[in-house]
Amino acid sequence: MASYFDEHDCELSDHEQETGFNMLLQLARSLSNMMDFEDLGLVVDWDHQLPPPAAKAVVENLPRTVISSSQAGEDTNSFCYLSCILPWLSKTNSCPLCRHELPTDDDGYEEHRRDQARKEQQQHRLENLHGAMYM
Repeated sequence: MASYFDEHDCELSDHEQETGFNMLLQLARSLSNMMDFEDLGLVVDWDHQLPPPAAKAVVENLPRTVISSSQAGEDTNSFCYLSCILPWLSKTNSCPLCRHELPTDDDGYEEHRRDQARKEQQQHRLENLHGAMYM
């Protein structure tokens, strides 16, 4: 691939500067050719990777309840908070019991979650429309 400077018949005196421009030119060409972002290593495949940790502000604001020893044997959705749930949520954003996902600080993952929700809503609408058409 010819560099920007070769294409425009001009020269640079600094080799490092040319290398940087060539990298930018390659990225621009890739984007203009609609190259898949995954090929560039810019997209994470969240369907095959663990979600990121829960957002720190969300974890800090989780409700805390003291469980008595008589309640400890009951079937409750409680954790020994500091020693169990905090290390868990520092690795992934989902509840280990119900798998509900807490918000994260990862913008890319949050966009993925919104996309997934939109796809599910669209699928639900299509199923409802199909059912309504054939009733």
